Amino acid sequence: MLNKNQRFGNWGERIVRKYLVRNGYKILETNYKNYFGEIDIIAKLKSKIIFIEVKTRSNRRFGLPEESVNFIKQKKLIKASEKYILVNRLNNEYQIDVITVEKEEGADSAKLKHFKNAVKYF
Repeated sequence: MLNKNQRFGNWGERIVRKYLVRNGYKILETNYKNYFGEIDIIAKLKSKIIFIEVKTRSNRRFGLPEESVNFIKQKKLIKASEKYILVNRLNNEYQIDVITVEKEEGADSAKLKHFKNAVKYF
């Protein structure tokens, strides 16, 4: 059984998946896990593989949602995505995006911000 935070995070990820499909992305995997961490969404746009970290928030009490993708989280995303590429023997270009979802107060709607190529490979 999922707790309240997990259900809220899943709600945000559903919104992001719909946004991606509407914008021409093909969803390859969701909640992909390996030894290095989890990638919320793996998608393809044309021939490029996009690894997507989704951050969903109901308020800004702890800052902007994108601020939670700190250096440690970025390293995990890089390592997890590199492992995915290696295991799947991909030669595609790839990038890591961050998409934030902020629930609008008193509504079931949300505001999305898409930060393309937000995490740079070292």
